[in-house]
Amino acid sequence: MPATPTVAAPKPERDARIDVLRGLALLTIFVDHMPDDILNRVTLHNFGFCDAAEVFVLLAGFSSMLAFGRSFARDGATTGVRRIALRVGRIYLFHAGLLLTTLLVVQGWTARYHMTPTVMAPILGAPVKGLAHGLTLSALPTYLDILPLYVVLLAVFPLAYAVIRRSPPLALLISGLIWLAAALDPGLNLPNWLDAKGWYFDPFAWQFMFVIGAVLSVEVGRRGGELPRKRWAIWACSLFLAFAFLEAAPWHDWHLPDLRLFAMTLPDKSRLDWLRIVDVLALFYLLLSSPRVRAMCRARWLRPVEAC
Repeated sequence: MPATPTVAAPKPERDARIDVLRGLALLTIFVDHMPDDILNRVTLHNFGFCDAAEVFVLLAGFSSMLAFGRSFARDGATTGVRRIALRVGRIYLFHAGLLLTTLLVVQGWTARYHMTPTVMAPILGAPVKGLAHGLTLSALPTYLDILPLYVVLLAVFPLAYAVIRRSPPLALLISGLIWLAAALDPGLNLPNWLDAKGWYFDPFAWQFMFVIGAVLSVEVGRRGGELPRKRWAIWACSLFLAFAFLEAAPWHDWHLPDLRLFAMTLPDKSRLDWLRIVDVLALFYLLLSSPRVRAMCRARWLRPVEAC
């Protein structure tokens, strides 16, 4: 009697929402890093406490669990760690290429037009020492610091995955305590040769957003790809996002009356203030609990954004 052929399990369908939102986050980061550009007056940071950086890191944790978490479960720890190591190496090479390209452009531009470099001045002033620090991630110029953060977060993902697999609440507790320690002790950071305060994106704080994203991925997977849409949660998230908008909107830049409820200092980004965390989570609850968003993200006209 002939043996029954083995049928391979179908490959899980990619969640178009995640890729579309990641593409939007990267495009937004690009726009936000262009000074005096009119487009950066209408990007996410104008409408709340968080910006595209929180979206990027949250989705980095979410997508890492989808990709590498499945690899650990399917192929074992050795293969999973190897895949992460290759990914980390690739991202590091992109960062090194960006750093070297930026230095060459700045050097050529400032020499041709007799300008004085600013952000890159310390590295250009001591090129051998500066490059050594830059290539070892101990010198992070402004605007070139998001990929090094991604490198560190991916490198520690195997540890995060091991704890999440055992207990997602325990993973959130441990990660939250590390975040709290970073918030209370500004010295808890990695060194930055260009800034005595350390990395602008403090990895000890921002790992919390990454872990939240990974745990969120597990929760969404358990619920068939969507979060439960509760009326009270929708109202709570909507009210908080409205409050964040009123407090964070650049009313003066928009040439509109100031509608803030009260004067407040905008929450710190470097150590990931809790208001920024609540803001991005409220936004994501509304997005990931909406069937309309899922359907819209499958639209053909969004494929270029997804490709980003």
